[in-house]
Amino acid sequence: MPATVSLFTIVRKWQMKQTEVPVWDTFLSIYKKEFTKSNLLGFILVICAGFILLDLHFVNGLEGVLQLLFFVPMLIISALYFITLMYIFPVYVHFDLTVTEYIKNSCLLGILNLHLTLIIAASAGSIIFLLLYSPAFIPFFSAVSITWILMYGGMYSFRKIEARQKRQQPEQFSHSGLSRHI
Repeated sequence: MPATVSLFTIVRKWQMKQTEVPVWDTFLSIYKKEFTKSNLLGFILVICAGFILLDLHFVNGLEGVLQLLFFVPMLIISALYFITLMYIFPVYVHFDLTVTEYIKNSCLLGILNLHLTLIIAASAGSIIFLLLYSPAFIPFFSAVSITWILMYGGMYSFRKIEARQKRQQPEQFSHSGLSRHI
């Protein structure tokens, strides 16, 4: 988990046009700084994945209508989990929150930008498909390309939210009697 957070931090800096970043020094400093918090987040995500897999195994043992009754909610929960996974690292490296807030905000961000989430999933899936069927590309297009796609989608969502907040702030001030121009 700390290595993934470090990778996402470096890609975030690149996307923010900070190209003169000392990659190895940045990687090591973020790795050490975020070791405990990121491993706690990873532990929670692994436990959730274990529960989902255990529940899916249980549902597969059921038969008939009962299996369908439990399979649909499990499908929804699994989709929400994967949406959360796609946004958890961009949210983690962009904001300073608690571990539970990272999970909550990642899920909400993915749901609110469902069209973007589907595009990100298709793009990352295409890269994974390419890597599975052409392993020669692994040294060139492995983790960084998927990280780039996920971080780009996250940064796009963050900018969209910031723009929405800027549009709403003048309305809030005018309704409350306060002025932004002091």
